[in-house]
Amino acid sequence: MPAHFEIHVADPVRARTFYSGLFGWSFEPMPGAEEIAYHLISGPGLDAGLTGGMMQRMGEAPASGTPVRGCTLTFEVADCDDRYAWALANGGAEALPPADYPGIGRAAYVEDGEGNIVGFLAPEKGEP
Repeated sequence: MPAHFEIHVADPVRARTFYSGLFGWSFEPMPGAEEIAYHLISGPGLDAGLTGGMMQRMGEAPASGTPVRGCTLTFEVADCDDRYAWALANGGAEALPPADYPGIGRAAYVEDGEGNIVGFLAPEKGEP
């Protein structure tokens, strides 16, 4: 089970705005990590079992539209189509449009404008 993830970005302010709007996350500068603009991430989907951070990218960002680079992180959301539309309207780009996966739910992936791909999943609802 993952314990921590990091998102590497060229424009930390733009990326924090994107992820705050997409997932409702908050960002707090990490003391002692000012040189790399490291921010701890908190909010929906994150708890003591999964923590996150965002930091200044150490080099050039991958070109948009290139194959998946690094690990792809997928986070649970209530409405996959809503989050997909929000992402595209707020600087994201299509990586994989929303699709249904029987027994799993509805999932999609977007580029975040920083060279990263992020996914979201609205789990399939069980029978009442």
